[in-house]
Amino acid sequence: MDKQEKWGRYRIRFIGLCFLLAFVLISVRAFSIQVLNQEEWRKRAERQHQKVISLAPKRGAIFDANGEEMALSVEVDSIYADARKVTDLNGEAQALARALSLPVAALKAKLSSGKSFVWLKRRVSPKESEKVKELKLACVDFIKEHRRYYPNAEIGAQVIGFSGLDPEGLEGVELRYDALILGQSGYLVTEKDALGRGMGAGVQALQEQSQGYNVYLTLDKNLQYIAEKELAAGIAAVQGKSGSVVVLDPETGRVLAMASQPDYNPNSFFNYKPAQWRNRAITDAFEPGSTFKVFLVAAALNEGVVKASQKIDCGKGKLAVGGKVIHDHRPYGKLDVSEILKYSSNVGSAKIGKALERENYYRYIRDFGFGGKTGIDLPGEVEGLIRKPSDWFEIDLAAISFGQGLTVTPIQLAAATAAIANGGYLMKPYVVDRVVDTNGQVVKKNNPRVVRQVVSGDVASRVSQMMAQVTEEGGTGTMGAVAGYRVGGKTGTAQKVDPVTGGYSTDKRVSSFIGLVPVNDPKLVILVVVDEPEGQAYGGLVAAPIFSRIAGKSLHYLKVPATAPTIVASTPPSLETSAFPLNKNLRVAWNESGNEGVRMPDCRGQSYRQVLQTMERTGLNIQLRGSGRVVEQSPRAGEPIRYEQEVWVRLAPPT
Repeated sequence: MDKQEKWGRYRIRFIGLCFLLAFVLISVRAFSIQVLNQEEWRKRAERQHQKVISLAPKRGAIFDANGEEMALSVEVDSIYADARKVTDLNGEAQALARALSLPVAALKAKLSSGKSFVWLKRRVSPKESEKVKELKLACVDFIKEHRRYYPNAEIGAQVIGFSGLDPEGLEGVELRYDALILGQSGYLVTEKDALGRGMGAGVQALQEQSQGYNVYLTLDKNLQYIAEKELAAGIAAVQGKSGSVVVLDPETGRVLAMASQPDYNPNSFFNYKPAQWRNRAITDAFEPGSTFKVFLVAAALNEGVVKASQKIDCGKGKLAVGGKVIHDHRPYGKLDVSEILKYSSNVGSAKIGKALERENYYRYIRDFGFGGKTGIDLPGEVEGLIRKPSDWFEIDLAAISFGQGLTVTPIQLAAATAAIANGGYLMKPYVVDRVVDTNGQVVKKNNPRVVRQVVSGDVASRVSQMMAQVTEEGGTGTMGAVAGYRVGGKTGTAQKVDPVTGGYSTDKRVSSFIGLVPVNDPKLVILVVVDEPEGQAYGGLVAAPIFSRIAGKSLHYLKVPATAPTIVASTPPSLETSAFPLNKNLRVAWNESGNEGVRMPDCRGQSYRQVLQTMERTGLNIQLRGSGRVVEQSPRAGEPIRYEQEVWVRLAPPT
């Protein structure tokens, strides 16, 4: 055998070995595909000739604290078409357009696409579905999907929120707990060829849909209804711009009601402005005004810098601080701490703030929860604005002492007041009690949580009793009283910042009233805020009556026994004023009229309410002293009023 023949045999054997190895590799790969991984490759093959259309999952229901349905998913028809089966394009498109209230051109485009599956309209109303069924079109078919429905319409809308077509949650609890409420999607499957064209019988539904978890709120639907209706009526009466109400259980931090105006219907949320979707109780920050004096007094008593019986000289209603003059509504002499709250003395509050000093005061402000989020389980909460004490000037300390120069949210103010009502403990507010699965098993539970103790129980009790004097004879909050119950409260009337000038507006106010009831064993803390009321802007005249109606009806509904005699104040409430009073348009009027100035109207014989109406009509900031009918005034009727001159009337009961 020569060398060439021998080399040829080697090459043949080598090539044979290569073929053998290739055969083994192919066999192993074929075994892997056809046996070991056959399910995966089968699914890949199916996906090549199947079109999968995701269907909306069934969201879990939302219930109130008593198990009443607040949001649920109902089964409705979604309508699709097989464009290959269209026989009369123009006629069928026009008929469907009339039945579904859709443009003819849009339907013609879909029906002429040649596709085996095309959505015409999803989650239609029963009336629309019936109209389409009556057409008996061969190209049209129906599939069941779930549509979100809110059976109580506007009640609790800003808290509950709404979901979109996806149907992911877009606002409120629907958004915050979306991962738990949203169920697992189902699918539609349609056959297609290699070019993506429809083929075969068409469509079938895969049963892979599962319902999301159910949510139980802390809200009571009946209390929510009371809060919303009374807030709406109160705002309408004073032609206010907007408003909010928060009702808390002070012992637990449970939100029993949370209302905002203007409201909206989540069943047709797209018909409303986004501003109406907003939950103002957690998204709107405002200057709290005199309601903030409650926390100033609590901090000062807890630190021991003042005593409850201590008399503080209120300087006849004026105090020069940092180059500015702070005013009270009327000249007060010496008042004790409870009287400073009762009459809402700005001068007295500024002096208490000075005794407490900025670092201590700032620490208590933060401890009460201001300047930070409460952590409530709702989206969109803001923190409010409080500058660090190192940035405070002398006038800032005074202003913050009576609630100007900082901003808070309604939920912060209500939670802080709940700490006064429950013995000094700041509780974390929450709106969802528990989340349960379809078998009733609890998958998430929110329990009351103490954030911190802010003041001692003794101080909290003392301040509660002081707040009770605010709603009694001579206080600023007498219109917040509730028949049969002793109410602790505090009024607030704060100027709004003018976005043009950067200073305080001369005619735009935020009126508020915060209260706890009954004082000796508080069951409810209720905050009412009214933004930009027309006419009477005082918290004691605007917000306090709304509080009274909400509290009275809520206590009756909760069957809280009356424990106090029915006492109705014989005189209107004492009024509070801005610490930096401005007579509306007075500077301009005085300048235009030269040395003659604006002239004093004749108020003699007018009632308390008539004087208030005169103030609104003329823009004058008139101090009211006493009650009854006007028997004396300064300046006299017809006399010119110098700019920044003190203007007052004295009222006395008829003899």
